[in-house]
Amino acid sequence: MIARHFIDVGNRRVHYRRAGSGPLLLMAHQSPRSSAEYEPLMRRWSAQFTCIAPDTPGFGQSDPLPGEPEIDDFGDAMIAFLDALGVDRIGAYGFHSGGIILMNAFKRHPARFTALGCGGYAIWTPAEMALFGESYLPPFEPSAYGEHLTWLWHRILEQSWFFPWFATDDAHRLSGAHADPARVDAVVREMLDSGAAYRAGYGAVLRAVRDIPPSGAVTPPVLIAAYDGDPLQSHIDRLGVMPAGWTATKVTTSGVLEDAMLAHLRVHPAPTMATLPEADDEGFFHVVAGGFDGLIHWRGARGAGLVVHAPGGSIETLAAYSLAIDLPGHGLSDRWPDAPTTRGPWAAVLAAAAAALGARAVLEQPVAPGDPAQLFPDLTPDRFGDYLTRAWSIARASVLFAPWYEASAATALTFDPADLVPDRLAVTTRSLLRASAARAYRIAVGDA
Repeated sequence: MIARHFIDVGNRRVHYRRAGSGPLLLMAHQSPRSSAEYEPLMRRWSAQFTCIAPDTPGFGQSDPLPGEPEIDDFGDAMIAFLDALGVDRIGAYGFHSGGIILMNAFKRHPARFTALGCGGYAIWTPAEMALFGESYLPPFEPSAYGEHLTWLWHRILEQSWFFPWFATDDAHRLSGAHADPARVDAVVREMLDSGAAYRAGYGAVLRAVRDIPPSGAVTPPVLIAAYDGDPLQSHIDRLGVMPAGWTATKVTTSGVLEDAMLAHLRVHPAPTMATLPEADDEGFFHVVAGGFDGLIHWRGARGAGLVVHAPGGSIETLAAYSLAIDLPGHGLSDRWPDAPTTRGPWAAVLAAAAAALGARAVLEQPVAPGDPAQLFPDLTPDRFGDYLTRAWSIARASVLFAPWYEASAATALTFDPADLVPDRLAVTTRSLLRASAARAYRIAVGDA
């Protein structure tokens, strides 16, 4: 099972995933993703390692770095994360941007690592850097009517068609083009989490210079590899002279790359640690009750008398609370496949949640009036990204009418114009997109 935790690193909160047992292995994701992209790999490698995958600053659920950080700041943040965990030495694997961040930390703090594996390592030419310019990382800010979501969908969709994504000509077409809504949606959601902060993290790795130590440096061993179809495979030829114990190779597939990395890292294992620290006011706990088997996200003060939640929303949509959870299939809690439409299973989960948090009970929250099917329509990702603008329209209409789908004088709400500010609507939209079990819960509790 993959566990999830938060930890404070200085003034920042960092979210990380953990799985397995044995030697410690740090896994750094690419931009603009999060540690969620490593879940399949963590399940495979957890038989060999204690896999620790943080969300890098400004991505996933980790706070961004202040100011205008550069690659050294992200390398330092990775070392600070290890310090907060109490980890002295660790093996490490990073893909693309993750590899660049780890290489920076590795070069300046080699004693903290037992070995490093990089899935691709970018060394851009001046011409490529000029091509990227400001076009690769345009500002990403919510707009009043959700226009930014149309851009986001197509930007993520077409990054598998062209590299860079905006260079839409035959010379820049990629061989691995796809139009899989689920794959696009995964990246879209992570961009929605990162928001404007994506430019800082992504920009720092794009501007990073070659961080490979001089040929005479004595370091732990490093493997750099890239597979066919990866835009960074040609960069293997740009690496230049490397220190002794370093290897660079081109491989055929991503599976071959991961097998090579696993073999490399197993030869140079890190120490083990039985437990790792985490924040005491936010985290996840495992619940098996009512047919649900997954992680529940919580935030606040354990032992508070009552726990609150937000049906159809998430903790981040609550105005105030002492202790709160995200319901299954809501917010950051795990999805509930085939969520039940009767009270019993939900009551069992809520009772288990209260017990886990040392609370008397979970306070049942008011539910939105109206027909559950219309309140919470199907927002499954589609080929054209229409589900994103539908969710935004629902978030906006919900401020003005109750139920939102009946726009009339009789259903009009008194509202605060501040609730229509795009940043606030972005939070509501993100919560609605995550609320896959909202309709089932609304049916289960009826009009109570």
